Formats: sequence, structure tokens, C-alpha cells
Amino acid sequence: MSSKKTIVLGASPNPDRASYQAVQLLNSKHHDVIALGIKAGIIDGIEIQLDKPMPTAIDTISLYLGPDKQAEWYPYILSIHPRRIIFNPGTENQELLQLAQAHGIQTEAACTLVLLSTGQY
Repeated sequence: MSSKKTIVLGASPNPDRASYQAVQLLNSKHHDVIALGIKAGIIDGIEIQLDKPMPTAIDTISLYLGPDKQAEWYPYILSIHPRRIIFNPGTENQELLQLAQAHGIQTEAACTLVLLSTGQY
């Protein structure tokens, strides 16, 4: 299995949150993980970044931001041009979906945790 460089957008330092668990599971499955969030913290040794780094060759953005918080991230998401965006439950957003598809980015309404645990990631 090859590593898929993944940004977890909306990463939370709270272990009860799905975004925290996604960072842990991605890391345990040896994917290169970048955690981006609005609260500082560390998940499995990975620092939650509060800025907008410009990484290259991003395979996936796993989205954990509600639709009301996504618009400010549109330019960033489009500028790093990931291969796909996974809209986790509660993050579905028609506007971002259409923007992404117009820029040639695949979109998927799915749960990153389920995809990882069932080998579909």
C-alpha cells in the first residue's frame, strides 16, 4: 500500500473528535499526515498547524470543517490542488463540491475512518 499525503482539515486536539481519530488512524497506517485546525495541539506527535502551509503532491483533503467554516478555505484548497476531497459526515457542501469538480478535483461523501478501517482508502 502506498502512502497518501493527506491533509486533515479541521483537526481537533480533542481525542473524542473524529478528526483527531482520523489523524491517528492515518498516521498508524503510515500515511503522511498534515493536521490543520483552529486550536493548537498535538496528535500522535503531529502538531496541529494553525496556518495554511503550501505542501506539494497532496493526495487527499479529509474535511472536518462544517459548511459554515469552509468558505475561507476555498482559495487554499483549490491552490494546493489535492487529487480528492473527502466530505466527512456533516461537512457536505454543494458550493465547495462544485468548485472542486470545476477544478478537476475528485469529491467523495464518505467517512475517512470507515474508508481506512475497511481498506478502501
